[in-house]
Amino acid sequence: MKKPIIFVLDDDTSVLRAVVRDLREEYKREYRIMATESAEEALKALKDIKNKGETIALFLTDQRMPEMLGVEFLEQAKEFFPDAKRILLTAYSDTEAAIRAINEVQLDYYLMKPWDPPEEKLYPVVSDHLDAWQASYRPEFQGIKILGYQWSPRSHMIKDFLSGNLIPYQWMDMEASEKGQKLMEINKIDTKDLPAIFFEDGSLLLNPDLPDVGQKMGMQGIAQQKMYDVTIIGAGPSGLAAAVYGGSEGLNTLLIEKRAPGGQAGTSSRIENYLGFPKGLSGAELSRRAITQATRFGIEFLSPQEVVEITLKDNYKIVKLANGNEINTKSIIITTGVDYRQLEAEGINDFTGAGIYYGAATTEAHACKDKDVYIVGGGNSAGQAAMYLSNFAMNVYILIRKPDLSSSMSQYLIDQIKATENIHILGHTEVLKAHGSDRLEAVSLINHKTKEEKRVNAGALLIFIGAKPYTDWIGLNIIKDEKGFIETGNSLQKHDTFKKSWKMEREPFLLETCSPGIFAAGDVRSGAMNRVASAVGEGAMAIKFVHEYLAEI
Repeated sequence: MKKPIIFVLDDDTSVLRAVVRDLREEYKREYRIMATESAEEALKALKDIKNKGETIALFLTDQRMPEMLGVEFLEQAKEFFPDAKRILLTAYSDTEAAIRAINEVQLDYYLMKPWDPPEEKLYPVVSDHLDAWQASYRPEFQGIKILGYQWSPRSHMIKDFLSGNLIPYQWMDMEASEKGQKLMEINKIDTKDLPAIFFEDGSLLLNPDLPDVGQKMGMQGIAQQKMYDVTIIGAGPSGLAAAVYGGSEGLNTLLIEKRAPGGQAGTSSRIENYLGFPKGLSGAELSRRAITQATRFGIEFLSPQEVVEITLKDNYKIVKLANGNEINTKSIIITTGVDYRQLEAEGINDFTGAGIYYGAATTEAHACKDKDVYIVGGGNSAGQAAMYLSNFAMNVYILIRKPDLSSSMSQYLIDQIKATENIHILGHTEVLKAHGSDRLEAVSLINHKTKEEKRVNAGALLIFIGAKPYTDWIGLNIIKDEKGFIETGNSLQKHDTFKKSWKMEREPFLLETCSPGIFAAGDVRSGAMNRVASAVGEGAMAIKFVHEYLAEI
C-alpha cells in the first residue's frame, strides 16, 4: 500500500528545505513528503495524485506567496482532498488572516514561524492532526479504476476484458459513485467520453478500444519474429495446451487471442470435473496457470489481437491481424472455439451488454445483488453460472425448453442446484420479449406446455444456448460442416470439394484441415466432444501433427 502524503508548499526555498527536512526526520516511515515552491505546480500535482489513487493526509502551506495566498490554495486543494488536514504557516502579521481562514476553508491550525525547536513547536501539532486524520482514514483502492455507466455495453466489454485477463480493477458507476463523479469533475470528463480508465501512474484512457487497453497494460501486440514454426489462433483450453506443448518441444510458437485466455471455459465460475482438481477450479484460474506455463516455455502471446484472414504463399501461411500487421508462419492451429448462439427474441439486441449478457456471470455478479436473475440454457455453463449467481441474486431462474436438466447437465451440478434454495427451474419455458428503457427491466416468458404467458421483473438475463463456431472470419477455402464447424481428417473425404483442394499424396492427419499444415482443435472442430479435458488433449495432439508436417516441408 502506498504511503499517505504530507504536502508542503512554500515559495521561500530555504524555509521549504527546512520544513521538509524536519518532517522527513520524524514522519518518513509512515508518510511520503512532497514539496514545491509553486502554487500552480502544486494544483497540477494534486490532480495527478488524485488520478493515481493516492491520498494526502495533511497540507502544510505558507500564507504569503506571489501566485496566490495560502488560504486560496487550501480552498482549491479542498476540492481534491476534502478530508486532508490543513495547517497554515504564517508570520505574526498574518495571524488575523489565519484566524479568518479557520471559518472560510475549515483551516485546522495555523503555525507561527519559526518553529524551532521542531520537537516542541512542529511535531506535536502535526502528529496530533495526523492522528485525527488516521482515525477516519480508509485506504484508497490501489489499481485500475473504471468509471462508466453500469448499463453501458462498452463498460461491460472493458470489465469483461480485464476480468478475463485476471487484472483487478475498481468499478465506479457514474450515477452512484461520489468518487467517480469527483474524478469526472477534476479531469473535466464529459459523459460522452465514458467509460474512462484510470491507471496507477495517473494516466487515463477515454472510451478506449481493447487493444489500447491491452497496450497500456503491457500486453504484447506486435509479433517479434519474422517466421514462426506454428501459430495458434485462439487461447481457449485447446490453444493453451497447444502453446504449452509447442513451447516445451522447442517449436517457435506464437499464440494469438482476441480477448482473454480461457475462451468459453474461462468464463466458468467453477469447473468441478476436470482431472486433478477434486475441489474444482475457476476457468479463469485454469487459464492463468496455463498461460503462465506456456510463457515459461518461451512462447509469444499476442493479446488482445484479432485474426481476420489467412492466406497462403508456397508452403508458408500468412496470418493477417485486424490492426493490419501480418505474421509469417509454417503451420497454423485454429482453436477459436465457439460463441453462444444469439437468442432470437424481441428486444434482446437492444439490451445486450445492458442487463443481457452472453456467458458473463462473474463480471456482472455484483450488479445482480438482491435481484431476480434469469438464465437461458441447460448446459454445464448455465448451471455453473446459476450456482455462482445464487450467492448474489435474490432468486435465480433457469429457463429450459425441456422438462428438466437431466439430458443436458452433469449430475453433480443438478444435485447442487436442487440443494440451493434460491435457484428455480422453469421447464418448457422460453423468453418472448425483453423490456426496458436504457437497460433491461423485465422479460416476457411463455410456457409452451400450458401456453401461459407472463411478464416478470428481471435484474439480468444471461444466455448460455447452443454453440456457434467462431469460423466466419476464415476466408480461406477451409471445408466446414453445415453448422460451420471445421472438418478435419477422415471426415473430409465425404465432401466433394476435398479432392479439389487436397493435392498431397498422403491422407490428412487426424486434426488437419483440407489445407495442408492448417489444423483445427477443440470445440471449433466438427465432431469435438465439447469438454475441457478433450480440448486440452486435442491441443496437445495437434502439436504432434505439426511436427510431422514440418518434417515434410
